[in-house]
Amino acid sequence: MKDKLVQKIVIVALGTLAAALYFFLDLDHYLTLEYVKASQARFQELYAGHGTLVVAGYMAIYIAVTALSLPGATIMTLVGGALFGLAAGTVIISFASTIGATLACFVSRFILRDWVQRRFGQRLAAIDQGVAREGGFYLFTLRLVPVFPFFLINLAMGVTRLPLWKFYWISQLGMLPGTIVYVNAGKELGRIDSLAGILSPSLFFSFVLLGLFPLTTKKILAAIKKRRGLTTDNPQG
Repeated sequence: MKDKLVQKIVIVALGTLAAALYFFLDLDHYLTLEYVKASQARFQELYAGHGTLVVAGYMAIYIAVTALSLPGATIMTLVGGALFGLAAGTVIISFASTIGATLACFVSRFILRDWVQRRFGQRLAAIDQGVAREGGFYLFTLRLVPVFPFFLINLAMGVTRLPLWKFYWISQLGMLPGTIVYVNAGKELGRIDSLAGILSPSLFFSFVLLGLFPLTTKKILAAIKKRRGLTTDNPQG
C-alpha cells in the first residue's frame, strides 16, 4: 500500500514537472504551423536523412502532450500532415494520439481518480450515464462527434468501468476519420508558399471537410442509433 502511494506521488510529481516545463519553456511556440513553415526545409531534410528518429521523436512528443492533457494536439496533427503527408501522417498520428489518450485514461483510473471526480464531477455524470447506457458505442460517438473536449473524454473514461483495451481500440477507430481530415488539412497548409495558395481548390476542399465532418458524422450516428432502437424494440422486424 505504501509502495503504491509512493509510486503515485512520483508519477504525479513527474507529470506536474513536465507540464510546468512545457509552459515555462514556452514549448507550444514550436507547435505552430508558422514555426513549421519557417523550418520546413530543414525538417524535410532531417526527415529524409533520419526518418525513424524524426518519427520516434514526433510520436514521443505527441504522446506526452496527449497523456498530460496539454494544449497543442490539434496543431500537432496539422503539423504532422505538413511534415509527413497524408498516408504516413495518418498512421503516425493515429497511433500516437491513441496511445497518449490511453495513458491519460490509465493515469485517471489508477492515480488521479479522486481528483478527476472532484474536478469534473458534473460533466462526468453525463459521460458515465452514457457509458452505462450504451457501453463502448457511447465512446465511439464521442470520438466521432466531440461534444466534450478529447482530454476530458480521456480523463472521464478513466473513472468508468470501460476496460482499457476496449478504450484503446474504440478510440483508435473513432478518432481515425477526424485524424485523416485534419492530417489532410495540414498537408495542404504545408504546401502554401504564398497568400495565393490559400485559394487553392485542394486547401478549400480540406476546410470544407473540416466543417462538414462533425455534421455528417452526427447524422450518421443518429441514423445508427435509430436503427439500433428499432432493432431492439422489434427483434423480428
